[in-house]
Amino acid sequence: MATINKITDFFSLVKFSHTIFALPFALLGFFLAALDRGTFSWITLLLVVACMVFARSAAMAFNRWRDRDIDGQNPRTAVREIPAGVISSRSALFFVIVNCVAFVFCAYLLNPLCFVLSPVALLIILGYSYTKRFTYLCHFVLGLGLALAPVGAYMAVTADVAVLPVLYGLMVLFWVSGFDIIYALQDEEFDRSLELYSIPVRLGTRGALTLGRILHLLCGSTLVAAIYLQHTLYAEASWLTLVAGGTFLAALAYQHTIVEEKDLSKINLAFFTTNGIASVVFGLLCIVDIYV
Repeated sequence: MATINKITDFFSLVKFSHTIFALPFALLGFFLAALDRGTFSWITLLLVVACMVFARSAAMAFNRWRDRDIDGQNPRTAVREIPAGVISSRSALFFVIVNCVAFVFCAYLLNPLCFVLSPVALLIILGYSYTKRFTYLCHFVLGLGLALAPVGAYMAVTADVAVLPVLYGLMVLFWVSGFDIIYALQDEEFDRSLELYSIPVRLGTRGALTLGRILHLLCGSTLVAAIYLQHTLYAEASWLTLVAGGTFLAALAYQHTIVEEKDLSKINLAFFTTNGIASVVFGLLCIVDIYV
């Protein structure tokens, strides 16, 4: 029972359920590559999923480890596992190292290009944890980390890059950066008191919400371009991709109707539920459309 509880604590530490944001786009990148190559490998698929899980677990645990002192001072985050004493700082750092090694090893099993670039990916996703200390652009670094998912998954199959997965990566960059700015509104006053950097600190609530909307407009525009290109490249693509895109765009619009300057109480609904559903529905429908 103690072992099960400890595993549960680490799942909570890395918010394992939040893998759902980027995983559908990684799977989409994989299936696009499999379609381009005309081959499908369960081993490669499992390795791609493993890379996603290990990379995200390393990044999230490292962020919790690096921010443990800050989290302990913030009433909203003081209950997190490390400041609350549920998981020791040393155990969390060891967990990070294990996941980093596992990620690099899986990249090695995929192909030489993925292996060579794996340290670069780790530099980006781990380096994000430092950015709030010196740049307001920290949200974009987080977006870049998740944007690697469709590009990296495509590369895992082909050892090459292509325009369509890069477009999807750009879409993820705008999407994640936008909703992370909205999420950061919860800590605007706290971040300002500790002289931490964030868009809400720099622009205030109204400015942050406006920039979030602009980024999601860019996300929607990139999505439309990606869907157009997808239909151009794959004759078998049908109306399901259009439904997928429409659902994602509706979810983007919806979250901006429930988060307002004078009412931030529904940020978690916008951040977790809406974006999680949008990601899963979009990825699943696109994969069914172009592959099955």
